[in-house]
Amino acid sequence: MTDIITSLQNERVKLAFSLQNRPRARRKEKKITLEGVRLIKDVVQRGAQPEFVLYTPKDADYPFIAELQELRVKLIPVSDEVMAHVSDTQQPQGLVAVLPMPLPPLAKRPDSVLILDSIREPGNMGTILRSAAASGVEVVVLSPDCVDPYNPKVLRAGMGAHWRVPVLELQWFEIGHYVDKMPVYVAAGDAQTRYTAVDFSQRWALVIGSEAFGASNARKLGETLDIAIPMAGDTESLNAAMAASIILFEAQRQRLSASSDKK
Repeated sequence: MTDIITSLQNERVKLAFSLQNRPRARRKEKKITLEGVRLIKDVVQRGAQPEFVLYTPKDADYPFIAELQELRVKLIPVSDEVMAHVSDTQQPQGLVAVLPMPLPPLAKRPDSVLILDSIREPGNMGTILRSAAASGVEVVVLSPDCVDPYNPKVLRAGMGAHWRVPVLELQWFEIGHYVDKMPVYVAAGDAQTRYTAVDFSQRWALVIGSEAFGASNARKLGETLDIAIPMAGDTESLNAAMAASIILFEAQRQRLSASSDKK
């Protein structure tokens, strides 16, 4: 058995720590970290190949460790102290993988584009990406003010979504070019048009803004249509992740219904 790494100065330990904590390091290395058997196993099954995996022997899921060995993944046993150092969670799960940034295939002419405007809360970002992947969105575009999509908290909340839907980070003028000639809908609590009145069976782009500031930058895209989710009484506005999920699954329902009608 390989000797257990106990030094925080080990080069792979330092790399994992840097990727967990520094966006600049992730961009420079074009690598990310994932934690926990469930998430790592999911992306491995989708074809991702970890560069190496740090694990604590006493917490190891050895059937999964054996799977990684078959894939010739470099496995590095580390002490509890080292794992606590590199982990991004209060209770480390005993498994941290370093992988290349995910690059799912990008549609040349997508029929569905989700644009996120200033989504800064990692949990919201990850949940939106998860819903986007589950509802069949072809591309997610992030505005310059969004949280880093490869933040460990975003990756955990996304539950593998980064390997299922392409994520682009663009300036607003680039976003405008990308969705040119597509109808652009903007989620807005005070809109007169209900989200169910939109024809999502055709090509579309949807802008979701933060709960605090809304999708104020969407006006940079030219002509848009505000749409709303009707709510009872004096209900507070929905958070971005919930609003996005409701609209995206309505879009999926319409698309599936239209496809079924053609058969």
